[in-house]
Amino acid sequence: MNGVLVAFGVSFGAIFVAEMGDKSQLMALTFATRFRAIPILVGIAIATAAVHAVSVLIGAILQVSLPTTLIEIAAGVLFIGFGIWTLRGDTLTDAERAKVEQTGERNAVVTASVAFFLAEVGDKTMLATITLATTYAPLGVWLGSTLGMVAADGLAIVVGRVLGTRLPERAVRIGAAILFFLFGSALLVEGIWG
Repeated sequence: MNGVLVAFGVSFGAIFVAEMGDKSQLMALTFATRFRAIPILVGIAIATAAVHAVSVLIGAILQVSLPTTLIEIAAGVLFIGFGIWTLRGDTLTDAERAKVEQTGERNAVVTASVAFFLAEVGDKTMLATITLATTYAPLGVWLGSTLGMVAADGLAIVVGRVLGTRLPERAVRIGAAILFFLFGSALLVEGIWG
């Protein structure tokens, strides 16, 4: 059980940080300007649980089939890459923004689920979840990454409603990138010299 709790804590923290300034957090903020927060959070939770279940499965398969040292080095390189990706930032496309604006209140949960599922496939939080699942207990990674993303998007909704639609995006991106660089460096050190 201790391994599951460690996996939960690391995954929650890593995905919460990864989600800061991410495209899906911007989508949550945009949805929240039109709909009540609870249906949007339910939609986010459904989509995230599905995407991260697949991510954890992929990571667990990789964990069994690859040597530990190679996994740690690859994970370190990927986390540093996620830091660079985070610094670059994400924006909503016109099509994504239009999808939010066309949605009626009745089907906000379904629309949010579909939109977030599509936004997360191949996104850095999906790739980070796969990477975490190569090293940590799959159940803890799934629970931690799912709740970390829902918490980050929920925070975006609350902050967006309280402070308006402007977040200190640059500062959030830099802070998240630094944490990714630290995670990546620690994994590289462990893989190379561990």
